[in-house]
Amino acid sequence: MLRLGIVGLGEGRSTMSAALKSEKWELKMICDRNEELCKQRAKEFNFKHYTSSYETMLNNPEIDVIGIYTPDHLHAQHIKMALLHNKHVVCTKPLINDLADAAELLKLSNDTGKKVFVGQSSRFFEPMKKQREDFERGEIGELVTVETHYNADHRWFLGKGWSLQDSFKWLYGGLSHPVDLVRWYLPHIEEVMGYGMLSPNGKAGGLKNEDTMHFIFKAVDGRIARVSGAYSGPVQPEIRESEMTCILRGTEGCSQGDYMDLRYAITAKNGEQKLVSFDQKANYYFRFEGRSHHAGEYQNYYEYFADCLQSGKTALPDLREGIGTIAILKAMEESLKLGKPVKIEQVIGGILD
Repeated sequence: MLRLGIVGLGEGRSTMSAALKSEKWELKMICDRNEELCKQRAKEFNFKHYTSSYETMLNNPEIDVIGIYTPDHLHAQHIKMALLHNKHVVCTKPLINDLADAAELLKLSNDTGKKVFVGQSSRFFEPMKKQREDFERGEIGELVTVETHYNADHRWFLGKGWSLQDSFKWLYGGLSHPVDLVRWYLPHIEEVMGYGMLSPNGKAGGLKNEDTMHFIFKAVDGRIARVSGAYSGPVQPEIRESEMTCILRGTEGCSQGDYMDLRYAITAKNGEQKLVSFDQKANYYFRFEGRSHHAGEYQNYYEYFADCLQSGKTALPDLREGIGTIAILKAMEESLKLGKPVKIEQVIGGILD
C-alpha cells in the first residue's frame, strides 16, 4: 500500500474518503492551517493523525505521496516543497497559477525522480471512463471533433466572499474541466478563440470576471473543438441536459458522456445505438450530502496513480500535460481580453521543449 498525506481539507475531504476506502492506499496524516477544520475531519472520519503544519507532514518519513488540495495560488509552492522532501505528488486542478513556476517544477520532478499527477477528476467518472474505453476500441472510428460544456447554477458561490474577489475566475475554476476533456482527445491544441461576458446575475451578485463563455480550439492537425460554460443562472432539467458533457463525433459513430448524471450514449460504427445508466454506482461516487462531493472519482484516480507508480507507467495528466493545460487556459483568458485568436506558443514559449 502507498502511504498518503493530504493537505487542504475542504476539497481534501473527498480524498480522505477515497484513501480510507481504498485497498491500495493508507492514509497517514492530514493537514490544514485551520486546526478547527482538522479536528472536524478527524471526528468525521474517526482519524486522529492531523497537523496544522505542512512542514511536519512533509518531514514524516512514512508518507510516500502528498495530495494537495489547497487554494490555487499555493499549489506551485506546495508542489515544490513536496518534491524537495522526496514525495510523489497528486495536485488538484488547476495545477498552477503562474507559468513562471513551470520550469522549476519540471526540473525538480526530473532531478528527484518523483512524479506529479494532476487530479483532473472528470476523466475518472463512470460515463467518461466508458466513453474513453469505446473510443480506444475504435467504436466511433476516426475522431472528427469534440464538444464539451460545463453549465451549472452556481449562484450559491455568490455567498462566498472569495468568489467576489478579482482573483476568482470561472475560466479556471469551471472551464478547466471541459478543457481537460478536450485535451484528453486532442492533446496538441495550437490556437484558441473565445468570447465571454459577465451575466446580469453575476454582475448583480458582485462577480468581477466572466461567468458565461464560449470557445473554439484548433489542433495542430486542423481538427477543432468547442468548450462552453455558464455559471450564474438556471440550467435545463437533468433529463434534458447534463451539467457537464463530452461529445465525441467520429467518422463512423458518436458518443456522449454525461458527467453528474451517470449516463452514457453511443451510436457505434455498426449502427447500434445504446443508452447506458450507471445509477447503481451513485452511492460509490456521491458519498456525502447531495452531490456536492464526488469521492468515488477521487478514489478512481488515486488507484490509477497507485497502479502507474507500481508499474512504472506515466500517470496522465502528468506535470507536463498539466502545465500545457494551464497554458491553454492562459491563452483563453488572453483571447477574452483581445477578442481574437491566440496561439498557445505565444503563451508557453519554450517551457515544454
